[in-house]
Amino acid sequence: MKILIVSQHFWPEGFPINDMAKALAAKGLDVDVLTGKPNYPDGEYFPGYKGFGCQQEAIDGVTVYRVPLVARGNRSAVRLVLNYLSFIAAACIFGPWLLRRRRYDAIFVYATSPMLQALPALFFGFLKRTRVTVWVQDLWPESLAATGYVKSPFVLRCLAKVIGFIYRHTDLLLVQSEAFRQSVQALAPGKQVIYYPNSVDAMFSTEQPDLLSSVDAPMPTLPERGFSVVFAGNIGAAQAVEVIVGAAELLRHRTDISFHVFGKGSKWDWLAEEVGKRGLNNLHLPGRFPVETMPRLMRQASALLVTLADEPIFAATVPSKVQAYMAAGRPIIASLNGEGARLVTQAQAGLAVPAEDPVALADAVLRLATMAPEEREQLGSRGKMFSRQHFDREKLIEQLIIYLSDAAGNAAKAE
Repeated sequence: MKILIVSQHFWPEGFPINDMAKALAAKGLDVDVLTGKPNYPDGEYFPGYKGFGCQQEAIDGVTVYRVPLVARGNRSAVRLVLNYLSFIAAACIFGPWLLRRRRYDAIFVYATSPMLQALPALFFGFLKRTRVTVWVQDLWPESLAATGYVKSPFVLRCLAKVIGFIYRHTDLLLVQSEAFRQSVQALAPGKQVIYYPNSVDAMFSTEQPDLLSSVDAPMPTLPERGFSVVFAGNIGAAQAVEVIVGAAELLRHRTDISFHVFGKGSKWDWLAEEVGKRGLNNLHLPGRFPVETMPRLMRQASALLVTLADEPIFAATVPSKVQAYMAAGRPIIASLNGEGARLVTQAQAGLAVPAEDPVALADAVLRLATMAPEEREQLGSRGKMFSRQHFDREKLIEQLIIYLSDAAGNAAKAE
């Protein structure tokens, strides 16, 4: 089966679609990816890439076609809009030429923000007479309103109409959270919506030293003693990292407890300023490291922290790091509401506290820090088992192949 994946974000940007594309290719599928020039999350092009011109690469058995786009910049709403729109325009203009000799059985959209990236996929579906499957990772326009990027009710209404158009003209809709189903169906009445969760790469659950030996970068480390709380991932408005600052300040008297925030994003500079301003020696910002270094780091942590803002849209969201944290087998502290917190609680993999509540977060850290090591190990073990049962990559990839085959009207199953 030949598949075209349309995703504005792809390797070396750190998104789950990277490993999914690799896994599909490993199953014998012919996989192409249409994407942009990597610039997330810092807003600058990665080394070796430029904004102009098209590019073709071969990565882990996947053929990657890159179109030009405007880098998102740092905390610039105008640049972010240009980033979104330039990918749509470039994909529609250059995509047909780049893919001119290619025929596909299915088109698959990894629909993080911007959801509008599905528009080129629908265009290719029309040109190549191929059915389109959209995997909804982020609810638009709700997330734009929640993060404050778009405040105009008129613009939000217009975006809702465009998203409704995308949903209605998509052949199959998958959602990463059960809580997404109602919002998606409201914009596409009568359309079938299927729950399909994020899976986790095997490197998060198994020791793979060979991965680390191939990484040409300094390896992050954690203190050998004390209780270390690790946050890994994007540092933006949605993550409400103010709660980490607040909790660190409340626990500054506990010299045995430290917070370590790995990653970059639009709120990193603010976070660094607050650490200096408040003299928080217990809050460390090592920066971003290759994703291959994260599994080992997570297994070294005393606890793993996930945060989201206190907004209805984020209560429906399950951050993909929840699955990675569970697979790593360490206790989780979930400073968020709704579906993500429910999963952590259901798995008995850690503690869940209300979003944006630094007092509750500090209390949860203290509870875990004073817990017997055997109890913490049990929490980690339960999370790992839950991950194997519900988020196993192998099983979910096989299920995705079935969905794509059915959507394409192809009864043959890839081996």
